[in-house]
Amino acid sequence: MLPDSPPTGTRRSPAGATRRRLRAALLAAASATLIAAALPPPAPEPLGIGDPLFPYLGNPGYDVVAYDIAFTYGGSNTTPLQAVTAIEARATERLERINLDFSHGTVGAVRVNGLPAGFETVEEDLVVEPFLPLEAGSRVRITVEHTSDPRGTGGGWITTGDGLAMANQADAAHRVFPSNDHPADKAYFTFRVTAPSELTAVANGVRIGTRQQDSTTTWTYRTRHPMATELAQVSIGTSAVPTREGPGGLPVRDVVPAKDAARLEPWLRKTPDQLRWMEGKVGPYPFENYGVLIADAATGYELETQTLSLFERRIFTNSAFPEWYVDSIMVHELAHQWFGNSVSPRTWSDLWLNEGHATWYEALYAEEKSGHLMETRLREAYRRSDQWRVDGGPPAAPKPPRPGQKISLFRPVVYDGSALVLYALRQTIGTEAFERLERAWVADHRDGTATTADFTALAARIAERDLTDFFDAWLYGTRTPPMPGHPEWRSAAPVEPEPQKTPAAGEPAEESPAEAGAGKEPAAVGASPAEAAAGDAPAPGADSATETAARRPPRVPAG
Repeated sequence: MLPDSPPTGTRRSPAGATRRRLRAALLAAASATLIAAALPPPAPEPLGIGDPLFPYLGNPGYDVVAYDIAFTYGGSNTTPLQAVTAIEARATERLERINLDFSHGTVGAVRVNGLPAGFETVEEDLVVEPFLPLEAGSRVRITVEHTSDPRGTGGGWITTGDGLAMANQADAAHRVFPSNDHPADKAYFTFRVTAPSELTAVANGVRIGTRQQDSTTTWTYRTRHPMATELAQVSIGTSAVPTREGPGGLPVRDVVPAKDAARLEPWLRKTPDQLRWMEGKVGPYPFENYGVLIADAATGYELETQTLSLFERRIFTNSAFPEWYVDSIMVHELAHQWFGNSVSPRTWSDLWLNEGHATWYEALYAEEKSGHLMETRLREAYRRSDQWRVDGGPPAAPKPPRPGQKISLFRPVVYDGSALVLYALRQTIGTEAFERLERAWVADHRDGTATTADFTALAARIAERDLTDFFDAWLYGTRTPPMPGHPEWRSAAPVEPEPQKTPAAGEPAEESPAEAGAGKEPAAVGASPAEAAAGDAPAPGADSATETAARRPPRVPAG
Protein backbone atom coordinates (compact mmCIF):
# COMPACT_ATOMS: atom_id res chain seq x y z
CA MET A 1 0.00 0.00 0.00
CA LEU A 2 1.11 3.54 -0.45
CA PRO A 3 2.16 5.38 2.65
CA ASP A 4 -0.09 8.11 4.05
CA SER A 5 2.89 10.45 4.46
CA PRO A 6 6.39 10.89 2.98
CA PRO A 7 9.05 8.49 4.27
CA THR A 8 11.14 9.66 7.16
CA GLY A 9 13.89 12.01 6.09
CA THR A 10 12.16 13.25 2.91
CA ARG A 11 10.36 16.60 2.54
CA ARG A 12 8.24 17.99 -0.36
CA SER A 13 9.19 21.46 -1.53
CA PRO A 14 6.21 23.93 -1.58
CA ALA A 15 7.71 25.57 -4.66
CA GLY A 16 7.97 22.22 -6.39
CA ALA A 17 4.35 21.44 -5.66
CA THR A 18 3.31 24.78 -7.09
CA ARG A 19 5.32 24.13 -10.24
CA ARG A 20 3.70 20.72 -10.65
CA ARG A 21 0.20 22.17 -10.27
CA LEU A 22 1.00 24.93 -12.77
CA ARG A 23 2.40 22.39 -15.23
CA ALA A 24 -0.75 20.26 -14.92
CA ALA A 25 -2.97 23.30 -15.46
CA LEU A 26 -1.05 24.35 -18.55
CA LEU A 27 -1.24 20.84 -19.96
CA ALA A 28 -5.01 20.77 -19.37
CA ALA A 29 -5.46 24.16 -21.00
CA ALA A 30 -3.34 23.15 -23.98
CA SER A 31 -5.34 19.95 -24.37
CA ALA A 32 -8.62 21.86 -24.24
CA THR A 33 -7.33 24.32 -26.84
CA LEU A 34 -6.26 21.51 -29.17
CA ILE A 35 -9.63 19.79 -28.78
CA ALA A 36 -11.50 23.07 -29.43
CA ALA A 37 -9.35 23.77 -32.48
CA ALA A 38 -10.16 20.35 -33.84
CA LEU A 39 -13.92 20.91 -33.48
CA PRO A 40 -15.80 22.91 -36.12
CA PRO A 41 -17.38 26.16 -34.87
CA PRO A 42 -21.11 25.98 -34.17
CA ALA A 43 -23.22 26.52 -37.26
CA PRO A 44 -24.81 29.95 -37.68
CA GLU A 45 -28.39 30.01 -36.51
CA PRO A 46 -31.26 32.50 -36.46
CA LEU A 47 -31.64 34.37 -33.19
CA GLY A 48 -34.31 36.55 -31.64
CA ILE A 49 -35.02 38.54 -28.51
CA GLY A 50 -37.83 36.25 -27.41
CA ASP A 51 -40.85 38.36 -28.29
CA PRO A 52 -43.92 36.32 -27.27
CA LEU A 53 -45.50 36.77 -30.71
CA PHE A 54 -42.40 36.95 -32.93
CA PRO A 55 -39.72 34.90 -31.11
CA TYR A 56 -37.10 35.21 -33.86
CA LEU A 57 -37.58 38.92 -34.48
CA GLY A 58 -34.81 41.24 -33.32
CA ASN A 59 -31.37 40.10 -32.21
CA PRO A 60 -29.48 40.03 -28.90
CA GLY A 61 -26.03 41.40 -28.13
CA TYR A 62 -26.14 44.91 -29.52
CA ASP A 63 -28.12 48.15 -29.56
CA VAL A 64 -28.49 50.06 -32.83
CA VAL A 65 -27.79 53.77 -32.59
CA ALA A 66 -28.32 54.82 -36.21
CA TYR A 67 -29.03 53.55 -39.73
CA ASP A 68 -27.69 55.19 -42.89
CA ILE A 69 -29.45 53.61 -45.87
CA ALA A 70 -28.78 54.38 -49.52
CA PHE A 71 -31.19 53.17 -52.23
CA THR A 72 -30.64 53.47 -55.98
CA TYR A 73 -33.88 53.27 -57.95
CA GLY A 74 -33.56 52.77 -61.68
CA GLY A 75 -37.10 53.76 -62.60
CA SER A 76 -38.81 50.34 -62.59
CA ASN A 77 -40.80 49.29 -59.54
CA THR A 78 -40.46 45.63 -60.43
CA THR A 79 -36.66 45.59 -60.45
CA PRO A 80 -34.53 45.18 -57.31
CA LEU A 81 -32.93 48.38 -56.03
CA GLN A 82 -29.21 48.53 -55.33
CA ALA A 83 -28.66 49.45 -51.68
CA VAL A 84 -26.06 50.00 -48.99
CA THR A 85 -27.10 49.88 -45.35
CA ALA A 86 -24.67 51.13 -42.70
CA ILE A 87 -25.54 50.36 -39.08
CA GLU A 88 -23.93 52.13 -36.13
CA ALA A 89 -24.36 50.04 -32.98
CA ARG A 90 -22.98 49.37 -29.52
CA ALA A 91 -22.18 45.82 -28.45
CA THR A 92 -23.89 44.94 -25.17
CA GLU A 93 -21.96 41.67 -24.86
CA ARG A 94 -18.94 40.03 -26.44
CA LEU A 95 -19.86 38.98 -29.98
CA GLU A 96 -18.08 36.62 -32.31
CA ARG A 97 -21.05 36.79 -34.68
CA ILE A 98 -23.65 39.47 -35.34
CA ASN A 99 -27.16 38.52 -36.41
CA LEU A 100 -29.18 40.96 -38.50
CA ASP A 101 -32.76 40.48 -39.65
CA PHE A 102 -32.76 40.41 -43.47
CA SER A 103 -34.57 38.50 -46.18
CA HIS A 104 -35.81 39.03 -49.73
CA GLY A 105 -32.56 40.52 -51.00
CA THR A 106 -29.12 39.45 -52.17
CA VAL A 107 -26.04 40.36 -50.12
CA GLY A 108 -22.91 41.24 -52.07
CA ALA A 109 -20.45 42.17 -49.32
CA VAL A 110 -20.28 42.96 -45.61
CA ARG A 111 -17.73 45.04 -43.71
CA VAL A 112 -17.40 45.41 -39.96
CA ASN A 113 -15.45 48.45 -38.79
CA GLY A 114 -14.06 48.77 -42.30
CA LEU A 115 -12.76 45.20 -42.55
CA PRO A 116 -14.28 42.53 -44.80
CA ALA A 117 -16.46 40.11 -42.85
CA GLY A 118 -17.87 36.69 -43.53
CA PHE A 119 -21.62 36.30 -43.81
CA GLU A 120 -24.27 33.65 -44.27
CA THR A 121 -28.05 33.76 -44.65
CA VAL A 122 -29.92 31.47 -42.26
CA GLU A 123 -33.71 31.60 -42.61
CA GLU A 124 -34.53 35.32 -42.14
CA ASP A 125 -31.22 36.23 -40.47
CA LEU A 126 -28.04 37.53 -42.03
CA VAL A 127 -25.29 36.13 -39.79
CA VAL A 128 -22.10 38.21 -39.94
CA GLU A 129 -18.72 36.98 -38.69
CA PRO A 130 -16.33 39.90 -38.15
CA PHE A 131 -12.57 39.52 -38.61
CA LEU A 132 -12.12 40.27 -34.90
CA PRO A 133 -14.63 39.61 -32.09
CA LEU A 134 -16.46 42.62 -30.71
CA GLU A 135 -15.99 43.37 -27.04
CA ALA A 136 -18.88 44.40 -24.80
CA GLY A 137 -19.30 48.17 -24.78
CA SER A 138 -17.47 48.70 -28.07
CA ARG A 139 -18.91 50.71 -30.96
CA VAL A 140 -19.34 48.91 -34.26
CA ARG A 141 -20.18 49.94 -37.82
CA ILE A 142 -21.66 47.23 -40.03
CA THR A 143 -21.93 48.00 -43.74
CA VAL A 144 -23.96 45.72 -46.00
CA GLU A 145 -24.09 45.97 -49.78
CA HIS A 146 -27.32 44.35 -50.93
CA THR A 147 -30.31 44.49 -53.19
CA SER A 148 -33.77 45.49 -52.01
CA ASP A 149 -36.47 43.64 -53.92
CA PRO A 150 -39.91 45.26 -54.34
CA ARG A 151 -41.42 42.12 -55.83
CA GLY A 152 -43.47 39.57 -53.96
CA THR A 153 -45.91 39.72 -51.07
CA GLY A 154 -45.42 39.84 -47.34
CA GLY A 155 -44.88 43.55 -46.77
CA GLY A 156 -41.96 45.89 -47.16
CA TRP A 157 -41.98 47.72 -50.48
CA ILE A 158 -45.38 48.31 -52.07
CA THR A 159 -45.67 49.16 -55.73
CA THR A 160 -47.67 52.28 -56.58
CA GLY A 161 -49.00 53.59 -59.85
CA ASP A 162 -45.89 55.74 -60.26
CA GLY A 163 -43.20 54.09 -58.12
CA LEU A 164 -42.75 52.70 -54.63
CA ALA A 165 -43.62 53.26 -50.99
CA MET A 166 -43.07 51.24 -47.81
CA ALA A 167 -45.41 49.33 -45.51
CA ASN A 168 -43.25 47.48 -42.98
CA GLN A 169 -45.68 46.68 -40.17
CA ALA A 170 -45.40 44.44 -38.27
CA ASP A 171 -42.11 42.78 -39.18
CA ALA A 172 -41.36 43.49 -42.84
CA ALA A 173 -38.65 46.15 -42.62
CA HIS A 174 -36.06 43.40 -42.92
CA ARG A 175 -37.51 42.56 -46.33
CA VAL A 176 -36.22 46.00 -47.38
CA PHE A 177 -32.96 46.54 -45.46
CA PRO A 178 -30.82 44.63 -42.91
CA SER A 179 -31.78 45.69 -39.41
CA ASN A 180 -32.57 44.81 -35.85
CA ASP A 181 -36.22 44.61 -36.82
CA HIS A 182 -38.04 45.00 -33.52
CA PRO A 183 -39.64 48.15 -32.04
CA ALA A 184 -37.71 47.63 -28.80
CA ASP A 185 -34.55 48.82 -30.60
CA LYS A 186 -35.30 52.31 -31.92
CA ALA A 187 -32.63 54.30 -33.74
CA TYR A 188 -32.00 57.42 -35.81
CA PHE A 189 -32.28 57.10 -39.60
CA THR A 190 -30.69 58.73 -42.62
CA PHE A 191 -32.07 57.87 -46.07
CA ARG A 192 -30.23 58.64 -49.32
CA VAL A 193 -32.41 57.89 -52.34
CA THR A 194 -31.05 58.19 -55.87
CA ALA A 195 -33.70 58.16 -58.59
CA PRO A 196 -34.28 59.52 -62.09
CA SER A 197 -34.52 63.30 -61.85
CA GLU A 198 -38.11 63.42 -63.10
CA LEU A 199 -39.18 61.57 -59.92
CA THR A 200 -39.43 62.82 -56.36
CA ALA A 201 -38.19 60.91 -53.31
CA VAL A 202 -39.46 61.63 -49.80
CA ALA A 203 -38.67 59.82 -46.54
CA ASN A 204 -39.19 60.12 -42.79
CA GLY A 205 -37.78 63.20 -41.16
CA VAL A 206 -36.35 66.37 -42.66
CA ARG A 207 -34.79 66.78 -46.07
CA ILE A 208 -31.17 67.83 -45.56
CA GLY A 209 -30.03 67.94 -49.16
CA THR A 210 -30.46 67.10 -52.82
CA ARG A 211 -27.70 66.50 -55.34
CA GLN A 212 -28.17 66.14 -59.08
CA GLN A 213 -25.74 64.19 -61.21
CA ASP A 214 -26.38 63.61 -64.91
CA SER A 215 -29.94 62.25 -65.16
CA THR A 216 -30.40 61.31 -61.50
CA THR A 217 -30.99 63.15 -58.24
CA THR A 218 -30.05 61.99 -54.75
CA TRP A 219 -32.45 63.04 -51.99
CA THR A 220 -31.23 62.86 -48.38
CA TYR A 221 -33.52 62.80 -45.33
CA ARG A 222 -32.74 62.44 -41.65
CA THR A 223 -34.90 61.86 -38.58
CA ARG A 224 -34.42 64.02 -35.51
CA HIS A 225 -36.01 61.47 -33.20
CA PRO A 226 -35.41 57.73 -32.86
CA MET A 227 -37.71 55.46 -34.83
CA ALA A 228 -38.71 51.79 -34.92
CA THR A 229 -37.81 49.96 -38.13
CA GLU A 230 -41.48 49.12 -38.82
CA LEU A 231 -42.20 52.87 -39.15
CA ALA A 232 -39.65 53.58 -41.90
CA GLN A 233 -41.04 55.22 -45.02
CA VAL A 234 -39.56 56.00 -48.43
CA SER A 235 -41.75 57.20 -51.29
CA ILE A 236 -40.49 57.39 -54.88
CA GLY A 237 -42.74 58.60 -57.67
CA THR A 238 -44.16 61.39 -59.78
CA SER A 239 -45.20 63.29 -56.70
CA ALA A 240 -46.22 66.74 -55.60
CA VAL A 241 -45.10 67.85 -52.15
CA PRO A 242 -47.38 70.69 -50.97
CA THR A 243 -46.38 72.37 -47.71
CA ARG A 244 -48.17 74.39 -45.04
CA GLU A 245 -47.82 75.26 -41.36
CA GLY A 246 -49.29 73.41 -38.44
CA PRO A 247 -49.71 74.58 -34.84
CA GLY A 248 -46.76 76.56 -33.51
CA GLY A 249 -45.22 76.74 -36.98
CA LEU A 250 -44.83 72.96 -37.28
CA PRO A 251 -43.80 72.10 -40.86
CA VAL A 252 -46.49 70.05 -42.60
CA ARG A 253 -45.56 68.45 -45.92
CA ASP A 254 -47.69 66.00 -47.85
CA VAL A 255 -46.79 63.63 -50.68
CA VAL A 256 -49.46 62.99 -53.31
CA PRO A 257 -49.61 61.87 -56.95
CA ALA A 258 -48.89 65.06 -58.90
CA LYS A 259 -51.90 64.50 -61.17
CA ASP A 260 -54.22 64.49 -58.13
CA ALA A 261 -52.75 67.43 -56.19
CA ALA A 262 -55.64 69.84 -56.80
CA ARG A 263 -58.29 67.17 -56.20
CA LEU A 264 -56.69 66.13 -52.88
CA GLU A 265 -56.01 69.62 -51.56
CA PRO A 266 -59.33 69.89 -49.61
CA TRP A 267 -58.27 66.81 -47.62
CA LEU A 268 -54.70 67.96 -47.11
CA ARG A 269 -55.69 71.31 -45.64
CA LYS A 270 -57.50 69.50 -42.80
CA THR A 271 -54.25 68.28 -41.21
CA PRO A 272 -53.29 71.47 -39.26
CA ASP A 273 -56.65 71.54 -37.47
CA GLN A 274 -56.43 67.82 -36.75
CA LEU A 275 -52.99 68.41 -35.23
CA ARG A 276 -54.38 71.21 -33.07
CA TRP A 277 -57.20 68.94 -31.92
CA MET A 278 -54.82 66.15 -30.93
CA GLU A 279 -52.47 68.56 -29.16
CA GLY A 280 -55.46 69.80 -27.18
CA LYS A 281 -56.07 66.24 -26.00
CA VAL A 282 -52.59 64.89 -25.24
CA GLY A 283 -50.02 67.68 -25.54
CA PRO A 284 -47.41 68.85 -28.07
CA TYR A 285 -46.83 66.93 -31.28
CA PRO A 286 -43.69 64.84 -30.66
CA PHE A 287 -41.77 65.06 -33.96
CA GLU A 288 -40.04 67.46 -36.34
CA ASN A 289 -42.76 67.53 -39.03
CA TYR A 290 -45.87 65.73 -40.21
CA GLY A 291 -47.83 64.99 -43.34
CA VAL A 292 -49.76 62.37 -45.25
CA LEU A 293 -48.49 60.19 -48.06
CA ILE A 294 -51.33 59.35 -50.43
CA ALA A 295 -50.26 56.43 -52.57
CA ASP A 296 -51.86 55.20 -55.78
CA ALA A 297 -51.95 51.65 -54.42
CA ALA A 298 -54.49 49.17 -53.08
CA THR A 299 -52.85 48.11 -49.83
CA GLY A 300 -56.03 47.28 -47.94
CA TYR A 301 -54.90 49.36 -44.95
CA GLU A 302 -53.56 52.73 -43.82
CA LEU A 303 -50.33 52.98 -41.85
CA GLU A 304 -48.79 55.36 -39.30
CA THR A 305 -45.27 55.57 -40.72
CA GLN A 306 -43.40 58.12 -38.58
CA THR A 307 -43.99 61.77 -39.59
CA LEU A 308 -45.53 60.62 -42.90
CA SER A 309 -48.67 58.49 -42.58
CA LEU A 310 -49.49 56.22 -45.51
CA PHE A 311 -52.99 56.29 -47.05
CA GLU A 312 -54.58 54.71 -50.07
CA ARG A 313 -55.66 57.18 -52.74
CA ARG A 314 -59.07 55.55 -53.06
CA ILE A 315 -60.37 56.53 -49.64
CA PHE A 316 -60.08 60.19 -50.67
CA THR A 317 -61.36 59.81 -54.22
CA ASN A 318 -64.19 57.27 -53.77
CA SER A 319 -67.34 59.15 -52.80
CA ALA A 320 -68.75 56.04 -51.13
CA PHE A 321 -66.50 56.85 -48.15
CA PRO A 322 -68.24 59.63 -46.18
CA GLU A 323 -66.16 62.67 -45.28
CA TRP A 324 -66.52 62.16 -41.52
CA TYR A 325 -65.26 58.59 -41.88
CA VAL A 326 -62.14 59.60 -43.80
CA ASP A 327 -61.52 62.40 -41.29
CA SER A 328 -61.61 59.90 -38.45
CA ILE A 329 -59.15 57.58 -40.22
CA MET A 330 -56.79 60.52 -40.72
CA VAL A 331 -56.97 61.21 -36.99
CA HIS A 332 -56.42 57.52 -36.19
CA GLU A 333 -53.07 57.56 -38.01
CA LEU A 334 -52.20 60.97 -36.59
CA ALA A 335 -52.88 59.74 -33.03
CA HIS A 336 -50.35 56.96 -33.63
CA GLN A 337 -47.60 59.57 -33.85
CA TRP A 338 -47.97 59.84 -30.06
CA PHE A 339 -49.23 56.32 -29.36
CA GLY A 340 -47.04 53.75 -31.10
CA ASN A 341 -44.42 55.98 -32.74
CA SER A 342 -43.12 58.34 -30.05
CA VAL A 343 -44.07 55.79 -27.37
CA SER A 344 -43.38 52.44 -29.01
CA PRO A 345 -44.37 49.00 -27.71
CA ARG A 346 -41.62 47.09 -25.91
CA THR A 347 -43.10 43.83 -27.21
CA TRP A 348 -45.76 43.10 -29.80
CA SER A 349 -48.08 41.96 -27.01
CA ASP A 350 -48.22 45.66 -26.04
CA LEU A 351 -49.83 46.44 -29.41
CA TRP A 352 -53.15 47.23 -27.72
CA LEU A 353 -51.56 50.43 -26.38
CA ASN A 354 -51.02 51.59 -29.97
CA GLU A 355 -54.27 50.56 -31.59
CA GLY A 356 -56.56 51.00 -28.61
CA HIS A 357 -55.48 54.62 -28.20
CA ALA A 358 -55.59 55.41 -31.93
CA THR A 359 -59.10 53.95 -32.10
CA TRP A 360 -60.08 55.94 -29.00
CA TYR A 361 -59.11 59.29 -30.54
CA GLU A 362 -60.55 58.31 -33.91
CA ALA A 363 -63.93 57.67 -32.24
CA LEU A 364 -63.68 60.74 -30.01
CA TYR A 365 -62.98 62.93 -33.04
CA ALA A 366 -65.98 61.47 -34.87
CA GLU A 367 -68.11 62.24 -31.83
CA GLU A 368 -66.93 65.81 -31.31
CA LYS A 369 -66.75 66.83 -34.96
CA SER A 370 -69.53 64.80 -36.59
CA GLY A 371 -71.90 63.77 -33.84
CA HIS A 372 -71.29 60.02 -34.06
CA LEU A 373 -71.45 59.01 -30.42
CA MET A 374 -68.51 57.02 -29.08
CA GLU A 375 -70.80 55.33 -26.57
CA THR A 376 -72.97 53.93 -29.38
CA ARG A 377 -69.97 52.54 -31.17
CA LEU A 378 -68.46 51.02 -28.05
CA ARG A 379 -71.73 49.47 -26.92
CA GLU A 380 -71.82 47.56 -30.20
CA ALA A 381 -68.17 46.65 -29.74
CA TYR A 382 -69.00 45.38 -26.24
CA ARG A 383 -71.72 43.16 -27.71
CA ARG A 384 -69.10 41.44 -29.87
CA SER A 385 -66.14 41.63 -27.52
CA ASP A 386 -66.38 38.13 -26.04
CA GLN A 387 -66.19 36.68 -29.55
CA TRP A 388 -63.18 38.86 -30.30
CA ARG A 389 -61.42 37.56 -27.20
CA VAL A 390 -62.14 33.99 -28.20
CA ASP A 391 -60.80 34.59 -31.70
CA GLY A 392 -57.84 36.83 -30.93
CA GLY A 393 -57.10 36.52 -27.23
CA PRO A 394 -57.39 39.24 -24.57
CA PRO A 395 -56.13 42.74 -25.48
CA ALA A 396 -52.77 42.47 -23.68
CA ALA A 397 -52.24 38.76 -24.36
CA PRO A 398 -53.14 38.41 -28.05
CA LYS A 399 -52.89 35.14 -29.86
CA PRO A 400 -50.01 34.81 -32.34
CA PRO A 401 -50.77 35.67 -35.96
CA ARG A 402 -51.89 32.88 -38.22
CA PRO A 403 -49.10 30.95 -39.98
CA GLY A 404 -48.00 32.78 -43.08
CA GLN A 405 -50.21 35.81 -42.31
CA LYS A 406 -48.36 37.93 -39.80
CA ILE A 407 -50.60 40.93 -40.40
CA SER A 408 -53.46 38.86 -38.97
CA LEU A 409 -52.16 40.00 -35.58
CA PHE A 410 -54.25 43.13 -36.22
CA ARG A 411 -57.56 41.67 -35.12
CA PRO A 412 -60.66 43.49 -33.84
CA VAL A 413 -59.65 42.95 -30.22
CA VAL A 414 -56.66 45.30 -30.56
CA TYR A 415 -58.84 48.03 -32.12
CA ASP A 416 -62.34 48.54 -30.70
CA GLY A 417 -61.76 45.73 -28.20
CA SER A 418 -58.89 47.70 -26.69
CA ALA A 419 -60.70 51.04 -26.92
CA LEU A 420 -63.27 49.36 -24.65
CA VAL A 421 -60.54 48.96 -22.03
CA LEU A 422 -59.83 52.70 -22.15
CA TYR A 423 -63.53 53.50 -21.91
CA ALA A 424 -63.90 51.24 -18.88
CA LEU A 425 -60.83 52.88 -17.33
CA ARG A 426 -62.29 56.36 -17.80
CA GLN A 427 -65.55 55.17 -16.30
CA THR A 428 -63.59 53.82 -13.31
CA ILE A 429 -61.11 56.62 -12.52
CA GLY A 430 -63.04 59.60 -13.90
CA THR A 431 -62.51 61.84 -16.91
CA GLU A 432 -60.11 64.26 -15.21
CA ALA A 433 -57.73 61.54 -14.02
CA PHE A 434 -57.97 59.73 -17.35
CA GLU A 435 -56.99 62.84 -19.30
CA ARG A 436 -54.04 63.46 -16.96
CA LEU A 437 -52.97 59.86 -17.51
CA GLU A 438 -53.02 60.26 -21.28
CA ARG A 439 -50.85 63.38 -21.19
CA ALA A 440 -48.44 61.91 -18.67
CA TRP A 441 -48.07 58.67 -20.66
CA VAL A 442 -46.88 60.32 -23.86
CA ALA A 443 -44.72 62.84 -21.98
CA ASP A 444 -43.00 60.34 -19.67
CA HIS A 445 -42.15 57.85 -22.44
CA ARG A 446 -41.49 60.20 -25.35
CA ASP A 447 -38.95 58.81 -27.84
CA GLY A 448 -38.84 55.53 -25.91
CA THR A 449 -40.51 52.18 -25.53
CA ALA A 450 -42.96 51.12 -22.86
CA THR A 451 -44.95 48.14 -21.68
CA THR A 452 -48.43 47.36 -20.51
CA ALA A 453 -47.04 47.18 -16.96
CA ASP A 454 -45.72 50.74 -17.34
CA PHE A 455 -49.18 51.95 -18.35
CA THR A 456 -51.04 50.17 -15.57
CA ALA A 457 -48.56 51.43 -12.96
CA LEU A 458 -48.92 55.02 -14.17
CA ALA A 459 -52.71 54.73 -14.17
CA ALA A 460 -52.70 53.49 -10.56
CA ARG A 461 -50.36 56.28 -9.49
CA ILE A 462 -52.47 59.01 -11.10
CA ALA A 463 -55.76 57.53 -9.90
CA GLU A 464 -54.24 57.02 -6.42
CA ARG A 465 -55.83 53.61 -6.13
CA ASP A 466 -55.07 49.95 -6.68
CA LEU A 467 -56.21 48.97 -10.18
CA THR A 468 -54.75 45.46 -10.21
CA ASP A 469 -58.08 43.64 -10.33
CA PHE A 470 -59.44 46.03 -12.95
CA PHE A 471 -56.54 45.56 -15.34
CA ASP A 472 -56.25 41.81 -14.74
CA ALA A 473 -59.86 41.38 -15.84
CA TRP A 474 -59.93 43.87 -18.71
CA LEU A 475 -56.51 43.15 -20.22
CA TYR A 476 -56.08 39.44 -19.58
CA GLY A 477 -59.53 37.95 -19.03
CA THR A 478 -60.94 35.51 -21.54
CA ARG A 479 -64.35 37.18 -21.20
CA THR A 480 -65.22 40.87 -21.12
CA PRO A 481 -65.91 42.20 -17.60
CA PRO A 482 -69.07 44.21 -16.82
CA MET A 483 -68.81 47.77 -18.11
CA PRO A 484 -68.69 50.26 -15.20
CA GLY A 485 -71.71 52.53 -15.31
CA HIS A 486 -73.50 50.40 -17.90
CA PRO A 487 -74.97 47.29 -16.28
CA GLU A 488 -77.33 46.98 -19.23
CA TRP A 489 -74.51 46.29 -21.72
CA ARG A 490 -74.30 42.65 -22.74
CA SER A 491 -71.80 40.67 -24.77
CA ALA A 492 -73.18 37.98 -27.02
CA ALA A 493 -72.25 34.40 -26.25
CA PRO A 494 -69.14 33.53 -28.27
CA VAL A 495 -68.80 30.62 -30.63
CA GLU A 496 -65.63 28.65 -30.12
CA PRO A 497 -63.70 28.44 -33.39
CA GLU A 498 -63.03 25.10 -34.96
CA PRO A 499 -59.41 23.94 -34.77
CA GLN A 500 -57.48 25.27 -37.73
CA LYS A 501 -55.14 23.07 -39.66
CA THR A 502 -51.59 24.20 -40.26
CA PRO A 503 -51.47 25.24 -43.92
CA ALA A 504 -49.09 23.56 -46.30
CA ALA A 505 -46.47 25.66 -48.01
CA GLY A 506 -48.17 28.19 -50.27
CA GLU A 507 -51.65 27.34 -48.94
CA PRO A 508 -53.65 30.23 -47.44
CA ALA A 509 -54.43 30.00 -43.74
CA GLU A 510 -58.02 29.56 -42.63
CA GLU A 511 -59.86 32.41 -40.95
CA SER A 512 -62.59 32.50 -38.38
CA PRO A 513 -65.61 34.56 -39.44
CA ALA A 514 -64.84 37.25 -36.88
CA GLU A 515 -61.30 37.61 -38.15
CA ALA A 516 -62.12 37.70 -41.83
CA GLY A 517 -61.05 41.07 -43.14
CA ALA A 518 -59.53 42.24 -39.87
CA GLY A 519 -56.32 44.09 -40.41
CA LYS A 520 -56.33 43.49 -44.17
CA GLU A 521 -59.10 45.39 -45.89
CA PRO A 522 -60.70 48.69 -45.00
CA ALA A 523 -63.96 48.29 -43.17
CA ALA A 524 -66.82 47.91 -45.60
CA VAL A 525 -68.55 51.25 -45.80
CA GLY A 526 -71.85 50.91 -44.06
CA ALA A 527 -70.75 48.42 -41.43
CA SER A 528 -70.68 49.14 -37.75
CA PRO A 529 -67.18 48.99 -36.27
CA ALA A 530 -67.76 45.47 -35.09
CA GLU A 531 -69.43 44.40 -38.34
CA ALA A 532 -66.66 45.92 -40.39
CA ALA A 533 -64.07 44.10 -38.32
CA ALA A 534 -65.96 40.86 -38.73
CA GLY A 535 -66.60 41.33 -42.43
CA ASP A 536 -70.40 41.37 -42.01
CA ALA A 537 -72.66 42.95 -44.60
CA PRO A 538 -74.32 46.35 -44.08
CA ALA A 539 -77.41 46.44 -41.96
CA PRO A 540 -80.55 45.05 -43.62
CA GLY A 541 -82.81 47.72 -45.03
CA ALA A 542 -80.05 50.23 -45.68
CA ASP A 543 -80.98 52.54 -48.53
CA SER A 544 -77.37 52.91 -49.62
CA ALA A 545 -73.90 52.21 -48.36
CA THR A 546 -73.29 55.91 -47.78
CA GLU A 547 -76.50 56.38 -45.78
CA THR A 548 -75.70 53.39 -43.61
CA ALA A 549 -72.17 54.66 -43.03
CA ALA A 550 -73.54 58.03 -42.00
CA ARG A 551 -75.34 56.30 -39.16
CA ARG A 552 -72.67 53.84 -38.07
CA PRO A 553 -68.94 54.50 -38.05
CA PRO A 554 -66.82 51.79 -39.68
CA ARG A 555 -63.76 50.41 -37.94
CA VAL A 556 -60.49 51.80 -39.20
CA PRO A 557 -58.28 49.29 -41.01
CA ALA A 558 -54.98 48.11 -39.64
CA GLY A 559 -52.51 50.80 -38.86
